[in-house]
Amino acid sequence: MAKAAVKRAPKKEKKNIPQGRIYINASFNNTLITVTDLEGNTVCWTTSGGSGFKGTRKGTPFAAQVAAKIASDKAMENGMREVDIFVQGPGSGRESAIRAIQATGMRIRSLRDITPIPHNGCRPPKRRRV
Repeated sequence: MAKAAVKRAPKKEKKNIPQGRIYINASFNNTLITVTDLEGNTVCWTTSGGSGFKGTRKGTPFAAQVAAKIASDKAMENGMREVDIFVQGPGSGRESAIRAIQATGMRIRSLRDITPIPHNGCRPPKRRRV
């Protein structure tokens, strides 16, 4: 019997993106790192869970450091040398992810915290009637 022809996806070509942005979303349970170009198109991304950590270890600073190193290595393969970093969330992996990106040799142009802060908070519950 003849085998069916297997269609293969075309090989991904490496882009040459010299400047970009890195978004670090550090929650209590996980850390997501997204690398984009200056227009916002995603170049690569990784998470602590995708780096091999499970359960409560995903929220640790070491898991964020490993994920940031993987993401920045992928970005450097695409030619990225200068980045703007945007950090969001209250998680423990914020600083360690930034240090890991810096250790790979990327030049950090700017660093911003974009964590949303409520200005007036939620509406309080109505007055109790007894």
